[in-house]
Amino acid sequence: MTGQDIDADILIRGGTIVDGSGGEPFVGDVALRGNAIAFVGAHYAGTAAETIDATGCIVTPGFVDIHTHYDGQAVWSDTLSPSSSHGVTTAVLGNCGVGFAPCRKADHDALIQLMEGVEDIPGVVMAEGLPWDWETFPQYLNALAARPRDIDVACLLPHSPLRVWVMGERAIAREAATDKDLAQMRAIAREALDAGAIGFATSRLNIHRTKAGEMIPTYGADVDELMAITGAMAEAGTGVFQAVLDAPFSAWEDEMAQLVAVTRASGRPSTFTLGLMNSGPRTWEGALRMIEEARAEGLTIWPQVLPRPIGMISGWALSTHPFCLCPSYQPFANLPLEQQLPLLRDPAMRATLLAEMPQPGHPLAMLTRNWDWMFPFGDPPQYEPTADQSIGALARAQGRTPEEVAYDILMECDGTGMILNTLGNFHEGKLDALLELVRREDCVIGLGDGGAHYAAICDASYPTFMLTYWVRDRAGERLTLAEAVEMLAARPARVVGLEDRGLLRAGYKADVNVIDMAALTLHAPVVRHDLPGGGRRLDQAASGFVATVVSGQVIRRNDQSTSQRPGKVVRGMQRAPVAPVPA
Repeated sequence: MTGQDIDADILIRGGTIVDGSGGEPFVGDVALRGNAIAFVGAHYAGTAAETIDATGCIVTPGFVDIHTHYDGQAVWSDTLSPSSSHGVTTAVLGNCGVGFAPCRKADHDALIQLMEGVEDIPGVVMAEGLPWDWETFPQYLNALAARPRDIDVACLLPHSPLRVWVMGERAIAREAATDKDLAQMRAIAREALDAGAIGFATSRLNIHRTKAGEMIPTYGADVDELMAITGAMAEAGTGVFQAVLDAPFSAWEDEMAQLVAVTRASGRPSTFTLGLMNSGPRTWEGALRMIEEARAEGLTIWPQVLPRPIGMISGWALSTHPFCLCPSYQPFANLPLEQQLPLLRDPAMRATLLAEMPQPGHPLAMLTRNWDWMFPFGDPPQYEPTADQSIGALARAQGRTPEEVAYDILMECDGTGMILNTLGNFHEGKLDALLELVRREDCVIGLGDGGAHYAAICDASYPTFMLTYWVRDRAGERLTLAEAVEMLAARPARVVGLEDRGLLRAGYKADVNVIDMAALTLHAPVVRHDLPGGGRRLDQAASGFVATVVSGQVIRRNDQSTSQRPGKVVRGMQRAPVAPVPA
């Protein structure tokens, strides 16, 4: 057989095709030629260089994660794990307005401290992992493009480094931008868009702090500044605006009014983080009403929702736990776990830590004693625990203090026990309100945060959670398979303007997952020390992914990475294919 005799490079035969449109799944074949889909239908009659037997499996488009922080990992690693382990074939970088470009040499330390505080990436990891062979944003894109990786990346221009580039120390001091500053920011934003940025991102969130606990450069930035920068998107006719608002620390109405104003002025789509309070009034509904009004006006605003509780995972080997701010813990807080354990097993130290009150510290570290919203986190991981499983409830039932219960949970499994701290999205102790949100046609799934919060969260596994829990395992109301795949693929691709992917249709990009739904399992997170400088990170594996294909090349097979690294930098928004590739 010669190359001319082969009609397709890969034939995926006999799977249940869930094409990403939300339509009814059907059994059929998918043929790939080069980096495009050549055929989707009941039966492919041509030949292929490789055939993947998908009998009994589902076949989906590759998933698109529009909220990650792989800005550093995409430089120092050729695998964007854990996202690529969960069927993600395209990841968007630069979210929350933080990143590594543009950046002058003199500002390296400032951006490292920013990312260390906001995104919990250890400074030593960045210091050892980043070669800084760029200064401008176009140079950063070129640096990414020169490095191999398993999946595609697209980049937002981050606000904090842009502000520091233009204003220097004045940005770090959060001074107001002058007219000259605004003109320069707009010009650099246009340069970034022309080079391939898919938009612009900012953060207004109170708890986004530097390592030193200071407010980030963009906190409180004037709306005129946002309008000036997004004006470059209006001028270029491309780009999406991503924002982390300061709700609930500020009123939703005030924050949404500013987002709507910026969206109206730019005429470009926007997306923002929407989280639910665990208790109290459904305050987010006011924000949703404002979105409906804006959409009626012709504006496009997408609330971005994580499909499980927003929170942190606590453990002795992780960034936070209920005793991390106790004075007696500080002397050995940075020791490896095996060196901490003899001290933690000492009855005298245990009694001391149980009695001590935490000192003030990073805002997230100060949220680790909300006992009625904290739960033992084992294997399999449970993301919708019942109220009687909380540490507070267990303590009351056992006649002990919550501190005692938490300490003993953390000491389980040789000190690797973990606690899930649900900070949001768990209204009234259930995920029902979250289900209402993800089912809205104006909401999009996101907030996996892959590449950040390395030792605090591992939400980049949410695609597997969607398919296992929301589709298959939940005792209450569930999503259909067609709904979930549309939410994971076509919709996020459309939100950020990458309309050449997310659907299984002829002519679309050959990004495909083959998944054994019966075997699909989301495992408990584990701590790995595989970052530059031996840095730690949480990793969460899945089993049941038969194959993941990016640009027509198999990057994962039977839950293991292959040697293929076809990932590219996606330059700018992409149009949907005009005509299919001939079959």
